[in-house]
Amino acid sequence: MAAEHQAVSTIKRHPIDVRIAHWIAAVSFILLAISGLALFFPGFFFATGLFGGGETARFLHPWIGVALVVSYVWLFCRFVGFCLFGRDDVVWMVRATEVMTRRDENLPEIGKFNAGQKLYVWGMAILFVILLTSGLIIWQAYFSTFTSIELQRYALLVHSLVAVLAIFGFIIHVHMVTWEPGTLRAMISGTVTAGWAFKHHRKWLRQVAAGGN
Repeated sequence: MAAEHQAVSTIKRHPIDVRIAHWIAAVSFILLAISGLALFFPGFFFATGLFGGGETARFLHPWIGVALVVSYVWLFCRFVGFCLFGRDDVVWMVRATEVMTRRDENLPEIGKFNAGQKLYVWGMAILFVILLTSGLIIWQAYFSTFTSIELQRYALLVHSLVAVLAIFGFIIHVHMVTWEPGTLRAMISGTVTAGWAFKHHRKWLRQVAAGGN
């Protein structure tokens, strides 16, 4: 009886491939943020010790970036179908203050992702495209002969500024995950409780009940 209750009260939200890609992306981003800040700001240079020194950190930084891009592309392909905007998302954003005050009864029913999550997926995708492009330009070991010094300097400036935006976005993402208890569980076990789904993603819960995902 307990096993049956457990099966009924939990809902599959993220399959194993999504969870693996998510954690590869998350760990890669943290390592990139640490190594990038250490290489860019002298005051943070001590953090290169986590990578075995400045030279090793400089070598590993772009390769970790490749891991981030590959894992995020996988996530984006899995998520994009759920991240198209509709009328309910506009209403959700207009009433965003009510999200922060937890007056969920005034919000429209939400699908698998709310408007904030959709904005994060699309926003980080755009930032990662810019970071990848600028990163390749300044990756001197392989691409320095294809670009001018002036272009590399502009690319470094863009890369640094966009990286700061991405770090802020990541911090907001982590904050929102901790803001709603039960959210992190979806990326660890792959499941959520039926109560959590009913409260935060009721439209998605109805779709799952009808045989969707």
